[in-house]
Amino acid sequence: MTANTGFTYQVDSDGIALVTMDMPGQAVNIMNSDYLHYMDQTLAAIRADLGRLKGVVLASAKSTFFAGGDIKTIMQSKRDQDWDAAFAMNLRIKAQLAELETLGIPVVAAINGAAMGGGFEICLACHHRIALDSKAVAIQLPEVNLGLLPGAGGVVRTVRLLGIQKAFPVLIEAKKYSASAALEAGLIHETASSPEDMLAKAKAYILANPEACQPWLAKGYRIPGGDMYHGANGMMLAGAPAMIQSKTRGLLPAPETILKVMAESSNVGYEAAMKIEGRYFAELLRSPESTALISTLYFQMNEIAAGASRPTAIAHKQIAKVGVLGAGMMGRGIAYSTALSGTAVVLKDVSIENAEKGKDYSRKLLAKQVEKGRKSQEQADQILALIQTTADNQDLSDCDLIIEAVFEDIELKHKLTREIEPFLKPTCVWGSNTSTLPIGLLAEAFSDPSRFIGVHFFSPVDKMPLVEIIRAEHSSDDTLALVYDYTRQIRKSPIVVNDARGFYTSRVFGCYGDEALHLLTEGVKPILIENMGKFAGMPVGPLAIMDEVEIELMRKVGETNKALDERLGDDFHSVHSKLQDLSGEMCRMGRTGRGCGKGYYDYFADGSKVLWPGLKDKFGGETEMPLEDIRDRLMFRQVVEALDCIHRGVVRSARDANIGSLFGWGFPTHTGGAFHFIEWFGGEQAFSQRAAELASKYGSRFALPASIADIKSMMVS
Repeated sequence: MTANTGFTYQVDSDGIALVTMDMPGQAVNIMNSDYLHYMDQTLAAIRADLGRLKGVVLASAKSTFFAGGDIKTIMQSKRDQDWDAAFAMNLRIKAQLAELETLGIPVVAAINGAAMGGGFEICLACHHRIALDSKAVAIQLPEVNLGLLPGAGGVVRTVRLLGIQKAFPVLIEAKKYSASAALEAGLIHETASSPEDMLAKAKAYILANPEACQPWLAKGYRIPGGDMYHGANGMMLAGAPAMIQSKTRGLLPAPETILKVMAESSNVGYEAAMKIEGRYFAELLRSPESTALISTLYFQMNEIAAGASRPTAIAHKQIAKVGVLGAGMMGRGIAYSTALSGTAVVLKDVSIENAEKGKDYSRKLLAKQVEKGRKSQEQADQILALIQTTADNQDLSDCDLIIEAVFEDIELKHKLTREIEPFLKPTCVWGSNTSTLPIGLLAEAFSDPSRFIGVHFFSPVDKMPLVEIIRAEHSSDDTLALVYDYTRQIRKSPIVVNDARGFYTSRVFGCYGDEALHLLTEGVKPILIENMGKFAGMPVGPLAIMDEVEIELMRKVGETNKALDERLGDDFHSVHSKLQDLSGEMCRMGRTGRGCGKGYYDYFADGSKVLWPGLKDKFGGETEMPLEDIRDRLMFRQVVEALDCIHRGVVRSARDANIGSLFGWGFPTHTGGAFHFIEWFGGEQAFSQRAAELASKYGSRFALPASIADIKSMMVS
C-alpha cells in the first residue's frame, strides 16, 4: 500500500487500485494547489504500478465526492491579476486529467455524494461513472452561475459525450441532476444501492473492460449529432444566441462564451478543443462580471447561510410551530413556505372560511407539483396536514413565532396585537410582516418589545428567496436569532437591517420608480426610460413595475407616509416624492395599475400592453438626454440611496446590501448588487466622479452622503 496525506492509494489482490480522496483540514475535496500535488503523487504511483494494475477506482472519504474548484484561489488570482499563473494552473489540471483518461487501464468514478463543477469534470475524465442512488448525490456543472465555464475539460468532454444539443442544459442552464436523472441524461453509466454495491460494480466493470478507452479518443469517433454545422445543430446554434440574449441582455458573458466553446470545440481535434476551452476560460476569469458574481453569489451568500448577520452567542433553535395571522396574499404564501419546510403552521383569519381559502393556495400549488411528478400525493398530503386553519385565538397558544400579515395599517396591527398576545406563551416571538411601517411604533402594542421584530417577506412568497429581518431598538439578540433560524429553516435567505423608515429594500427600490418619474416629468420619452432600465439589467422597466405593484397601493403608502411624517416629525415622503405625488394624480384619472387594465400602460384582453399614449400629452417627450445619463440616473439613484442606508446604520454589511438588492427587487445580477456596483462600475474614484457629475446636472439626490471610504469604515465584516 502507498499513501499520501491527501489521497490514499491501495491495490487489492485483483490488481485494482482504490484511490480515496480525503483532503485534510477541509470539509470537502476541492481543486486547489494541494489537490494538484495529491493528484501528481497519485498519478506517479499508478504509473509505477502499471505493470500489475488492472484498473483504478476513484472514490471519496468525505460525504461529498468533490466540491469543485477552489473559489478562494480563483479570487486571489483575480486580485493579483496574475493571469499567466492562473492559466498555467488550468493547463496543469487539464494535463492531469488527460493523463488519467489515457493510462491504458480503466478508471471508474465511484460517486458517493455531490460531484460539482471541477468534481464532475474529474468524473468525466474517468471511463465509467457509478453514482450512489441516494439523495446525497447531486451532479452539476454550475460554473455559468459564477460567470465562468467548466475549465478542466468539462465543456469539451460533455459535448463529446452527449452532443451539442443535449449538452446545452448541462453547461448553459447549469441543470442539477440526481443520480437517477444523471443516468437518464447519459452523464453516468449506472447507479448503486450502497457503497459496497458501488465498489463491487466498479471492480466488475474494470475486470470486464481491461482496455477501456474514452469513446471520444477511439479511432473514428463522432460526436453524437455531429459538429456545429451538422443537421439540427446549425439551426440550434443559429437561434441559441438570440435566446441567451433575451435572458441576459448581453450583460452576462458566460452563457454565450460557453456556447462558443461548445460549437468551436466540436469542429476541431481533441487537443485543439481543450486549448479553445482554456483560452475562453481565461477570458471569463478576467471579466468584472465573474468577479461580481463570485463575490456576492458565492462568498456573501455562503456567509448568510453560515449566519454571519446572526448573534453568535445564541444557540441555534428549531422552530416547532408558527402562527400566521391573516390568510390573504402574504399570509397564505408564508403558511405554504413554512409547511413546505416541514414546520407546523396555524393559519388564522377572522373566519374559518377565510382561513380555508388561504389554505387553498397551498392545495393548488401542491396539486401542480403532484401533476408534474415533483411530489407524490402522499408528500403533498403530509405538507397540507401541517397547516391548521382556525378562527380561534386559543389555537395559537403553543406557537414559537407569530407572523402577523394583515393590511398595512398601524391601528389595525395594534388592535390585532393586543387581541392576540394574551393567548400566547411567554416566550413567543412576534414578527410583523410589513414593508415600510416602523417596527418600533408597531411594537408599542406589545407588552415585551424585546420579543417584537419585523419580518418582511416578498411577493409571491413561495417564489421570492429573501426575507428582510428588521431589528427595532428593543428587539433582543434571542429574538433576532430565532427569526434568523426560522428564515433558514424555511430555506430562505435572511438579511438583517435596523429599524428606519422604509427599512432598506423598500426605501432603495422606491428610488427606481421615483427617478423614472423625474425623467418622465422632465420630458424624456417613456419608451427610453423603460428600455434604459432594462438595458441596465433591471428585470422590468420602472413604469411597468409601478403598474405591477399597483399605483393605487403606492398612493395609499404615500398617504400613510405623509401621516407618519407628521406623527414622527420625519420627512420620509420626500425620498419618493415624485412617485407618491404622481401616484395620486394617476389614480384620480382612474389609472390605478395593471389590475384595472390601465396605468402607465394600457392592457388588453389578449395579454398585450402598450405605453399609455396620454403620457406624451401630459409630459411631452421631446427632451433630448444622453442615453447613458438616463441609464445612470436609474441605477445611481438606487446605489446612492443604498449608501445612505449604510451611512445611517440601517444596513451594516456589504453582504446584506448586495443580497438584499439582488433577491429583494432584482437589482442587476451582473453587477454583484447595490454595493458591489461601485467596484463593477470601475471603483470608488470612477463611481464618485460620476455621482458628482449627475448631482451637478440633475440634483442633490445623487450626492454621496459621505466618502465611500468613510461609508466602508461604518460596515461590519
